[in-house]
Amino acid sequence: MILRRILILFSLLVAMPAVAQDVDPIVTATQALDQAATEFKAVDTAFNQPTDSTQRAALQDRATAVKTATTAQVAVLTAQESLIDARVVQLGPTTPGVVEAPDIRAQRKLLAQQRSTVDSAIKRGKLLGVEADQLAAEIGASQANAFSEKMSQRVGSPLSGDFWAPVAQMLPRDLKRTGLFLTIEFDALRHGAATGGVLPALLGLLAALVLCWPVRQALRKFGQRYVIERVPGNRVRRSGLALWLVAVGTLLPGLAALALLAGLRTGHMVAPAWAGLAAAFQKAAFIAAFVSALGGALLQRRQPSWRLIGILDTTATALRPWTFAAAGIAFVGLLANAFVGSVGASGPASALADSILSIVQIALVFGILVTGARLRAAATKDLDEDDEADRTSAAFVSLGAWAMLAVSLIALLTGYVSLALFLSRFVVWIAIVFGATYLGVVAIDDICSSLFARDGRMADAFHHGFGVRRSLIDQFGVALSAVLRLILIALALGFLFTPFGSDVGTLFDQLGRVSQGVTVGQITIAPGAILRACAVLALGLFVVRAIQRWLTNRYLPATELDAGARNSIAMVARYAGLILAVLWALASLGIGIERIALLLSALSVGIGFGLQAITQNFVSGLILLAERPVKIGDWVKIGDQEGDVKRISVRATEIQIADRSTLIVPNSELITKSIVNKTMADPLGRIQLQFSVPLGTDVGQVKDMLNTMFDEAPAVLGDPAPVIFIDSIADGRVNLNMFAYVSSPRSVYPTRSEILFKLLQRMPEAGIELGTTPQQVQWIGATPMGAQGIIDDGEKA
Repeated sequence: MILRRILILFSLLVAMPAVAQDVDPIVTATQALDQAATEFKAVDTAFNQPTDSTQRAALQDRATAVKTATTAQVAVLTAQESLIDARVVQLGPTTPGVVEAPDIRAQRKLLAQQRSTVDSAIKRGKLLGVEADQLAAEIGASQANAFSEKMSQRVGSPLSGDFWAPVAQMLPRDLKRTGLFLTIEFDALRHGAATGGVLPALLGLLAALVLCWPVRQALRKFGQRYVIERVPGNRVRRSGLALWLVAVGTLLPGLAALALLAGLRTGHMVAPAWAGLAAAFQKAAFIAAFVSALGGALLQRRQPSWRLIGILDTTATALRPWTFAAAGIAFVGLLANAFVGSVGASGPASALADSILSIVQIALVFGILVTGARLRAAATKDLDEDDEADRTSAAFVSLGAWAMLAVSLIALLTGYVSLALFLSRFVVWIAIVFGATYLGVVAIDDICSSLFARDGRMADAFHHGFGVRRSLIDQFGVALSAVLRLILIALALGFLFTPFGSDVGTLFDQLGRVSQGVTVGQITIAPGAILRACAVLALGLFVVRAIQRWLTNRYLPATELDAGARNSIAMVARYAGLILAVLWALASLGIGIERIALLLSALSVGIGFGLQAITQNFVSGLILLAERPVKIGDWVKIGDQEGDVKRISVRATEIQIADRSTLIVPNSELITKSIVNKTMADPLGRIQLQFSVPLGTDVGQVKDMLNTMFDEAPAVLGDPAPVIFIDSIADGRVNLNMFAYVSSPRSVYPTRSEILFKLLQRMPEAGIELGTTPQQVQWIGATPMGAQGIIDDGEKA
């Protein structure tokens, strides 16, 4: 009774989570679609209102999230619809004239209602997804249009009074707004100081200083010491150190800015009106630090041996100050834009700020180009052919930069201030993106090449642990490097076009859509599904390889099967496993067996004509492996070639011939044409010796000596035993003919040679004269490699 109660209690405990989790997925998906529809209406309503670029970007993200949510719920509902259809199939069609049981009719009615509900929800979800996608595209188009409008805005030229008159007119109002904005922050500072906020602010400032100087320097030295002592290979050391310097040089100043702002906020010294400017300060700190760190990592002014790019020390020294200038101008420019926006400056004041920033940016680009031209002119004398090609490429890049700089200057002078600022910034932005991409590409190639080197630790682990060839690991590293570099270049192109507006370069939108899947017919292929299929295929191939190794090394050697049978079983198991692994990978990709069958049927005509020979060899290989008319170890003769069968695959058979070369024979040749298998029925080899002795010689002594020689030869078999015959007596000589047997035709030639050596040594010692009666070797089943020529020579003699 106690045991029964315990079992009942255990059953209740097990059933409780199932009851708690028994939620109808159809209801859940329908509710999620209702929420997505509500969110879509909210995004559409907000987009109809005046919005700035930041708000439009947020709305576009929300629309994209609606699209993603509806796609997921449609997938859930589609799966439920398939389950309902399966249940309907189990009930079967209604039979006319037959009255079904009440419970069957009720079940059929319930399933029909559920399917109608699911079908309508699927259609509604697909329509909502299309509308959300269209709304996201519309928002992106509005971003591009807003960017175009901004670039086409024109004010008066800074050289004319039309530009300065509005500035002077709005100057009192702008000064008043600026003073009020500064007063707000001064009040916050005084209030924070009065309420004990000085200590947190000082602690934040101290933390910022510590992060910027001692911690950053210590981490730089630690990274350099680590790559020297622990990282193998010069290439990966240089790229690894460059990445470390960029990471440390970017994160530490950015974290210092965060620490400073955290101290001020803790001490209540940041006014709410200054929140936007504080956020811009954080962003500007990270960007400026990244520009400076990237320039330092690429130029390596003080450590030329660690430099990734092939430039002279004088070039690196001359260009390094310009990277500091670019970082400082980026920092000041971002803060200036945020300050103008936070103050609420007038249009003329904003145009003045943009004009000043444009002039500064133009001066920066002009200085960099002039420095580059001077350095190229100084290095012209010592150029070889490769340097000449690099110099030509640099000249084209410089020419493009000069052209953009000229257009920017003309735009500024003609009143297109926004366009001038954009172009001057875009030149610097291109240099930053190119430098970061170059560093990433080099680092990826170095890391992949070192990590998957054929003599590295990874190769040792996979080679000894899983039997993977070292060359395959090296090839995988090269392929992985290429894929990662292509992805990085694609991302760099997306970042390159971000200044045009968040969606003018539609690369990321296209990537987002591709990530959700590309539909081809009734099959939806997504990158995630492709990666899953690749992982499944790799796992399947690993399992197949492990099973084949177990069969070849452990199980089959324990059986009584010969080498040919073991090879046949291993090959059939391998190809069956490969087929199952491929089908498993296709199933994980969403391609069912029925679609594969349709594809194969559609390709049957092409396979029948274009791939007829390959198909014939494949089928012939399966026949060879199954019927085994030829097996590994057999001695076969095809045409005028004969040799050992070394390997049988599903396409061809490898035969090692007399000169140790390999003859590759298509399997169809072994099935459709006549071949001689000399070891198929009886693998024994027979040695035949013929010679003569003078008439009157003691033939009994000769017979005993020959039997002794046969007994001393380890390869000669006792069963069947050697036999010695007197063939004839002619011309005063006794002609002898004798036969001996060895276990394999391959042992005939060396054994015959051994016996002949003894015969030529012992017979003269016994005073017996040997005649030159022709001698020949006859074979039972096969002829050893290289023996035929010797035999022919003996027959001629």
